[in-house]
Amino acid sequence: MKFISAVIKPFKLDEVREALSQLGVNGITVTEVKGFGRQKGHTELYRGAEYVVDFLPKIKIEVALDDELLDRAVEAIESAARTGKIGDGKIFVFELEQVTRIRTGETGASAI
Repeated sequence: MKFISAVIKPFKLDEVREALSQLGVNGITVTEVKGFGRQKGHTELYRGAEYVVDFLPKIKIEVALDDELLDRAVEAIESAARTGKIGDGKIFVFELEQVTRIRTGETGASAI
C-alpha cells in the first residue's frame, strides 16, 4: 500500500479530484495549507502599500491506495494539476505499513 501527499494550487482541486475518481480512488483527504517553494512568495499592492506575501495558499491532498494504482494516480494528479507555471506543487509518495478502518476493524487493503 502507498500513501500520496500532493500539494497543488487551490483552483486545480476539482480537476485532480475528478482525475482520481475516474481511476477508482475511493476517497481523499483535502486540507487548506499555506507554504512556499522556489517562488518564495510574492509582492502585492493593497491601497497603495506594497507588502510581501511569504506563504501562498495551497491545497494538500492525501490518498491511500493499492500499489497497482500508484503510477496511474501520480500521473493523474500531475497532469490535472499542471499549469506549466512556477508553484504548481509537489507529489510525495510514502510506503504505507498499515490501515485500520475504525468502524469495522478491517485492516490492510480492504480498509482503504
